[in-house]
Amino acid sequence: MRAIHPNGKKSELRRVVDALVRQRLDSEVAAFEAIEPGLGTRSFYRVRLEPGVSGGPESVIARVEAPEDPAMRPHGIPAEPPLEPLRSFLESKGIPVPASFGRDPDAGVDLLEDVGEENLEVAATRLDPDARSALYNEACALVPRLQELRADRPGIAAFERRLDSTLFSYKAEQFIQWCVPWGLGRKASRGEEQVVREAFALISSEAARAPARFAHRDFKAANLHLRPDRSPGERLVLIDLQGAFLAPPEYDLVCLLRDAHVSLTDAEVEQHLLAVRRSLPDAPEADVFARRFTLLTLTRNGKDLARYLYAARERRDERYLRLLPNAVAALRTASSRAARWDARLARLAELIEELSQRRKIPCGQ
Repeated sequence: MRAIHPNGKKSELRRVVDALVRQRLDSEVAAFEAIEPGLGTRSFYRVRLEPGVSGGPESVIARVEAPEDPAMRPHGIPAEPPLEPLRSFLESKGIPVPASFGRDPDAGVDLLEDVGEENLEVAATRLDPDARSALYNEACALVPRLQELRADRPGIAAFERRLDSTLFSYKAEQFIQWCVPWGLGRKASRGEEQVVREAFALISSEAARAPARFAHRDFKAANLHLRPDRSPGERLVLIDLQGAFLAPPEYDLVCLLRDAHVSLTDAEVEQHLLAVRRSLPDAPEADVFARRFTLLTLTRNGKDLARYLYAARERRDERYLRLLPNAVAALRTASSRAARWDARLARLAELIEELSQRRKIPCGQ
């Protein structure tokens, strides 16, 4: 695949998109608007189409691949696979994903359904508590559907990828490199490095014993969009699909319910976990489910915190610094619960508490 580099000529990209629109939609581009990117290197554009094409969309999204930032994945781990055929596989299984209007695989450009600008993260800030809870219930209900998926055809890379010890080790090193210096104002000592590595290794071993189920991998509120023309129960659609892999049953729920972008109360989190646990294909025992949810929160939020700090330091992208208090609060909650289970987790809880106190982040902020 010859992906168009984000620093390449916009005119080259426009030519590709114009050709796709003409070939696939029998229309012309009326406007071409960049969408604010996330932490990844892909770029996205809202492509507004000339009116008058019967039955055609008013706009589509141009998804443009780009070279990966090697710092965002462990050494030796392959880059994320392309969007197809995973998108079409999920669509065939009834999972709500954006429709495809065509692609140019050589240029790394996909034309996808425009599912609107409002996502669960945005909606959560405007809805009353009951409406927000109902929408989160809809999101949680997607998790069992994803976990029921099986590899019934070749070429779906998600079923060959897994949350494994290499990824947990990478998360530990990211926490050591970025979170400890941010919190303490200095590099981690050898003792502190050992604390993090031992705790993350313990979590890795527990995850390895868990059932391996299909996981979106970044099942957070920003990646759940609301189709404006659908009724309750059919509103949500998943984007950012290509990172999917196999993981413990709690993984996507951690991404959603301990998402630093939306601060849910402990009571809300417990309510949603109680509602969804028995619907999961493995229906984990309550104590096992709660334990794994807590442990995966430590590694997921620790990695997220490191990513926000990396983006600010290395890319001068400070948009995510506002999320630091939420990420730290989730770490403190999880580590305080885990501390009584194992001495290695207790030492990590002490380190996390020291980081937050040095940074003067109050508990629960």
